[in-house]
Amino acid sequence: MRVRDGMSEEILTIGPGHTLRHAAEQMARRRIGSAIVVDPEAPAPTILTERDILLAVGQGLDVDGEHVADHLTAEIVYADPEWSLEQAAETMTRGGFRHLIVVEGGEVVGMVSMRDIVRCWTQDGATSEVPG
Repeated sequence: MRVRDGMSEEILTIGPGHTLRHAAEQMARRRIGSAIVVDPEAPAPTILTERDILLAVGQGLDVDGEHVADHLTAEIVYADPEWSLEQAAETMTRGGFRHLIVVEGGEVVGMVSMRDIVRCWTQDGATSEVPG
């Protein structure tokens, strides 16, 4: 299976000036773990994840006063929709993250998460049985 087959095409997009609370509320309401941040002044879209928000909370920062732009994931890796799900999972595992922005022809076409990949694999007949 390909990333295209498992990615979510409906994505949450937020701006860099939104507060962390606003981002967290939007992510929680949609039951997702990340949002794509679009800044017209930035060269490419970036991402804000649950982990980014948790790091800010853990540092005692005010989620009502902190802005998304100051808490973005530092190193962004983009996936191609034609990557295999295995390649996406390997990239995420190696990088220590759970979400990839999917870009095709310079345009964001979706997001793929570890949850998406596991869902595809289990629907495709994968099992967790360990041979004896």
